[in-house]
Amino acid sequence: MNPIATPFDFDFSSAPASEALRVIDRLDAAGFTAYLAGGCVRDALLGKTPKDYDVATDATPEAICEVFGKRQTLAFGASFGVIGVLPPRSLSKNRDQPVEPTEVATFRSDGDYSDGRRPDSVHFGSAEADAQRRDFTINGLFYDPKRGQVIDFVSGQRDLDRQILRTIGDPGQRFAEDKLRMLRAVRFTTTLGFQVDQRTAMAICKSAAEIVVVSGERVGVEMRRTMVSPNVLEGLSHLSALGLSPYVLPELDQADQEQLAQLLAEKRTRTFVETLACFLFSIQRHQAGLREITRRWRLSNEEVRKVTAAIEHAPVLATANTHPWSKVQPSLVHRDAATIVAVSRVLAQSTGADPEGLRLVEQAITWPTQKLDPTPLISGGDLADLGIPSGPEYAKILQQVRDMQLDGQLQSRQDAIDWMTAHDASD
Repeated sequence: MNPIATPFDFDFSSAPASEALRVIDRLDAAGFTAYLAGGCVRDALLGKTPKDYDVATDATPEAICEVFGKRQTLAFGASFGVIGVLPPRSLSKNRDQPVEPTEVATFRSDGDYSDGRRPDSVHFGSAEADAQRRDFTINGLFYDPKRGQVIDFVSGQRDLDRQILRTIGDPGQRFAEDKLRMLRAVRFTTTLGFQVDQRTAMAICKSAAEIVVVSGERVGVEMRRTMVSPNVLEGLSHLSALGLSPYVLPELDQADQEQLAQLLAEKRTRTFVETLACFLFSIQRHQAGLREITRRWRLSNEEVRKVTAAIEHAPVLATANTHPWSKVQPSLVHRDAATIVAVSRVLAQSTGADPEGLRLVEQAITWPTQKLDPTPLISGGDLADLGIPSGPEYAKILQQVRDMQLDGQLQSRQDAIDWMTAHDASD
C-alpha cells in the first residue's frame, strides 16, 4: 500500500521535540529511516502540544545502541524493539525539569497475543507493517521531518477530521490481541471528544467481559486518564454504553444519574481524586464504594487518604454557614484541605446549598495562618500543672477547650484555665 503523504509543519521548539529531532537526524545520518510516530503526530495534527515524542525506525535495537553508544541508551523494552536514548547532559543541565529519554522503537509486526495483553513475539519489518499492528487509526500515523510530511498508511488523518475512533483492521482481532485496547477506546473518545466507530463499538460490546484479564494497575491507569478529562461525564457514558462498566466500575450502574450529572456537569480539569470523590457522592455507600474501587484499580494510599478526607469533610464546608466554626476550621487546616475545598465547591453548587457557606470558606482560606489556625490556648502540660491526672480525658478536655477557643468563647490561656477550674475538668 502506498501511504498518503501530507505536508505538515511540525513544531520542534520544545526541548523534548528538538531532542526527538536530534535522534532522528542521527539515525538518518547513519543510513536509517526514522520518523516521529503515534500519539505525538496525532496530537500535533489536532493542534495540541504532545506530552512526549516517540521515534520509529528501521534500525534494530542493536543498531540504535551502536549509533548512540551504550552509555547513552537504555533497554526500555529491547525484546519488543524499544530503546531509550538519553539526551546530552548539556540539554538537561540548568533546566527545572530534566528532559526524559526519547523512546526509539524498531518498525515491527507482532506475533500472537496468547495472554490478551502482549505479543508472544515480534518481527522487525517496515513502517507499513508497524502502522498495521497498532490499535487505532489515529495512532498509526508517522511524521517524516526530513520531508515535512505526515505518512498515513491507515487513513488516520481522515478519522481525525471526522472525529472518529476506529481500529486498524478488524476490531474483533485488535481487541482479542490486547483487551486493554477496549478501555483505551473509552479514554481516547473521552479526552479527544470523539465518537467510536460503529464496528469498533460493536466489537467492544461483544468482548467487554474479557477486560477482566487485564491487571487492576493497567485498568486504573486508563481510568485515571479518563477521569481527569473535562469530558469525564461523556467518558462514563461511553463506559456504560460499551458494556464495560459492570467489570470496570459497577458502581456506575448504582449511581444516581441525575446527581452524577450535576456533580460532573462543569467541563473543567479536575484531579483524579477530586473526580472520584465527586463520583462517590452519587452513590449511597461512599466508603464501601471507595474500598471496592481501591481494590479493583489498585489506588495508592495517598489517593485513598485524599478521597476519604473529601468524603468526610466536603459536606461540612459546602454548608459552612450552618455549622459552628469549631466544626468548619479543622477541614480548612487538614493536610488535604486543597482537595476538600475543591470538592466542597462542586458539592455546594450541585446541591444548591446557600452560597454564604462557600463564601465563608473562600474568605477563610485567604486568612494568615495565625488567624486560620491560632496556637492552642493550653497544652497537656497545663493540665498536669492543674493536677489533672493523665489519661484518656486529656484529649477530650483539650478538644473541648480548643472548640471554645475557635468559637470565640475563650480568648486567652487564663480564660481556659479559669474555665477548667470553674468546671472542675478533672471530674
